[in-house]
Amino acid sequence: MENIVKKVVRIARNRDLPYHEAHAYQVRQVLKNIEPEYASLSKQLIRECDDYAIEILGHKKYAPWLYVYSTMAGKFKQGWIPDNFYGSQVIPNIKGHYGDCASLKPLNTIFFQAKEFPDIGSFTNGLFLDRDYRVRSPKEFKEILFSDCNRVIFKADKSFKGQGIHFFDRTSFNIEDFAFLGNGLFQRYVDQHPLFDEFTKKSVATIRITTAINDEGEVSARGSYLRLGAEHDTHVQSATAVNIPVDLKTGKLNDIGYMSSWTTTHSHPTSHKSFSNVKIPNFGSCVDVATSLHLKVPFVRCIGWDVILDKDGKVVVLEWNGGHNGIKLTEATQGPAFVDLGWEKFR
Repeated sequence: MENIVKKVVRIARNRDLPYHEAHAYQVRQVLKNIEPEYASLSKQLIRECDDYAIEILGHKKYAPWLYVYSTMAGKFKQGWIPDNFYGSQVIPNIKGHYGDCASLKPLNTIFFQAKEFPDIGSFTNGLFLDRDYRVRSPKEFKEILFSDCNRVIFKADKSFKGQGIHFFDRTSFNIEDFAFLGNGLFQRYVDQHPLFDEFTKKSVATIRITTAINDEGEVSARGSYLRLGAEHDTHVQSATAVNIPVDLKTGKLNDIGYMSSWTTTHSHPTSHKSFSNVKIPNFGSCVDVATSLHLKVPFVRCIGWDVILDKDGKVVVLEWNGGHNGIKLTEATQGPAFVDLGWEKFR
């Protein structure tokens, strides 16, 4: 029996190997990119990362992201969660398949009934549905879409990292397109607050707020960063975005932003507007909306919310990310953010 158990464990570990190898490869690229900006990781720090990965998290394969965090912080911090440990061990235990509900975007109204979502309707399994899930004819639906806005966004189900996004106005909207685009959600286009236009006008910025719920059912924000599109982007995309940490208490931007390569910049690469001394207005309301909405889906215990302020300063929730919401930038720049949740027990 003991031999059988060992064999099962070995098979399970080998099945996970490509996942962890992919993370290790990504870390090597990140370290290569950032090493010119930071001091080289000392043997002592490498040893601390390795020991923590083995003794606390259960395997050395969780050490690579700790190398990145430690390089950026200049020291090792107890309680950090490596991204591959989060994906392989934490998510199955705190979300299961429930986090996948976020990828079915037309379900927003069922879950939240929240005015902060700019949802108008959806195309789902061959039907055009209004926000309240009433079936509409294509002609009726088009009138609903453009009744009080000139531009709408279509977000395909299971789209992520800024992919699967399409823009329509009344002229370009074509019923036949959806035979190829598939199921998804229509939202009105948001005219963002003038502050974000100072960085880039071509794409709507997003404020990522990560929330988590503890065993007592209390929700709190754990980290935040502003995501800005690149020069020619029509919307924020992970491959080209600039990410600037945001102080959770004050809404103030960090002086330093991070490119997708993890290299740093002190200003937007196109507009050259500096991040220094910039404070997001009404940021407290952004956090309040995210934490209150999380209480409606407590079974998804860590969520990444993408919100923005419109031209009048009102909070708009663009989407929620319940699957593998990214935590590594938050951990590297603001963490350890989840130390009180005991996630290491899922080793």
